[in-house]
Amino acid sequence: MAKDIYGVNEWGDGLITVLENGHIGLCHPDNPAQAPTDLLSLIQNLQQRGIETPVLLRITDFLKSRIDEINQSFASAIAEYDYKGRYQGVFPIKVNQQAEVIERIAEYGRLYDFGFEVGSKAELLIALSLNLGERAAIICNGIKDTEFLQLAMMSMKLGFNIFIVLESPRELELVLDVVKDSDIRPQLGIRIKLTNTVSGKWAESSGDRSTFGLTIAQIMDVVERLRETGYLDCLKLQHSHLGSQIPSIIEIRKSAQEACQFFAELRREGVPLTYLDLGGGLGVDYTGEQSAAANSINYSLKEYCLNIIETVKDMMDSNGVEHPTIITESGRACVAQSSLLIFNVLEATHFDSEYEVVAEENDHPLLLKMLEIQTYLNRERIQECWNDLKYYREEIRALFRRNQVSLAMTARTERAYLYLMNRIKTVLLDPEAMTEDMHEALVQAADIYHCNFSLFQSLPDVWAIDQLHPLAPIQRLHEVPVRAAILSDITCDSDGKIDKFVLGEGISDTLPVHDLIEGEDYYLGVFFVGAYQETLGDLHNLFGDTNVVTVALSEDGGFDILKEQDGDTIYEVLSYVEYEPKQLIAAFKANVEKAVKGGRLSPSDRRQMLRSYTDSMNGYTYFEHAEH
Repeated sequence: MAKDIYGVNEWGDGLITVLENGHIGLCHPDNPAQAPTDLLSLIQNLQQRGIETPVLLRITDFLKSRIDEINQSFASAIAEYDYKGRYQGVFPIKVNQQAEVIERIAEYGRLYDFGFEVGSKAELLIALSLNLGERAAIICNGIKDTEFLQLAMMSMKLGFNIFIVLESPRELELVLDVVKDSDIRPQLGIRIKLTNTVSGKWAESSGDRSTFGLTIAQIMDVVERLRETGYLDCLKLQHSHLGSQIPSIIEIRKSAQEACQFFAELRREGVPLTYLDLGGGLGVDYTGEQSAAANSINYSLKEYCLNIIETVKDMMDSNGVEHPTIITESGRACVAQSSLLIFNVLEATHFDSEYEVVAEENDHPLLLKMLEIQTYLNRERIQECWNDLKYYREEIRALFRRNQVSLAMTARTERAYLYLMNRIKTVLLDPEAMTEDMHEALVQAADIYHCNFSLFQSLPDVWAIDQLHPLAPIQRLHEVPVRAAILSDITCDSDGKIDKFVLGEGISDTLPVHDLIEGEDYYLGVFFVGAYQETLGDLHNLFGDTNVVTVALSEDGGFDILKEQDGDTIYEVLSYVEYEPKQLIAAFKANVEKAVKGGRLSPSDRRQMLRSYTDSMNGYTYFEHAEH
């Protein structure tokens, strides 16, 4: 089954399935009995409306369900352990800053007093514009200047539950300077560097080498400074960043335990802490492995919440401290699953061929020896055949470089190589013929599927940190894929490729794909891209933001479009990099007019060329179908 090949059941988390017609289906997370939405039909419907791929889909049902699940899981854990405090989550705006996403998080989270974490003045301005729950927290992290602090403190008068988290002793002095001539008593937090270091891609963001936060010695200095200035009563929150995408629940428990001990000790020092912010760390199982690996986690959301509540309760009880309000800053776990990227395959480069090359009288002796490989090509001698094939090919290429073999003969040798490679692939369909060396041979002979997207714009983490996202065709999954490929994007950059894939059997160097059919679009979907990917994208080769469509899944298996955002035009992208598009048009007109005066262009040619230039200026930055 195709779903087994691509591991849909493992990583799909009940959100993604394979339909009987071989298409990917989107399942409503809160109503499993509801008919899944056919993803291919959705994409085709969008194209009929003029919305081209590549397109980013935001599924509101996935986002709302995740916010509900996080808050309800904590509520359940609090009830199970008879925890006397509350839970309040916040969403770090840096994880996905898009207005549509932030506004929906605020809407869906209002019921739970779900707040936001901000790390800049711009993010603070966003948070202050939202309609939040009465007790929702705004956690101000990062380096803050006077303007940032003044705005945060004054906003408390509007009723916002704002916490200014001290990142350094210098920042405390800045706070004291801002409040000295004010009647505002700020709500302060203190960020503590934990000694425990977690594993995963972001291990360096935890422990002593963490960029932000105070050391143990600095903590005591800050407490004494607040005491002597009369502001110790303002210190209400302790913040600790446990880590990001933490793969192991044991590491989460250890870090939470250490944070609790700091909390209890500070309470003994007279610090009136009532909020314990355990930061981020709740991971996403991108691979479905359910293991403590870089792109996976070995715990469920329910287990995470139970472990946090149990640890905090036990530590506070053992220290005789009142149970605090717990805050977590789950960003990735909140939004990752809510977005998916869909793009079409433009063409394929194959490294094998079905067209047989028959020996001819004038063939070079090395080519004749290559063609003789067919006579002993079998499972038992497959490695020998591969070795011989590579040898004869390289010898012919060496002769060509020395001008001893013609281009035509070299081309004929390459065609023979491709045909014999195809024959070798056929033999390797027998699992007993496969060895490590032969697997590497297959990887070298994998197709390149050229796709209509920019890795750097839409999937920057794949390029930068080898992040794995589930990826699969969204159609023809009732057919056995007969080819293996890596994916190349539309940019002119050798790094613009995906060559690691999540499959049911584990991580693979190639993606099983189907033969392309002339006249039929072949679509691939990259799932769970809602965290960081939109925020971190760049303008490599001046490919801009893709089209974005927000949809809700309807009960009949259809969908409702809630919002549509056109992708960047070339005009817009050029303006981002300091060009004035109108000036470019004027300069081009001058060049065209010069050509007309020189007799190289007719006046009618001029009109057509200018129209083509301006049409391109207003067009999508990605590949567009001819009819558009």
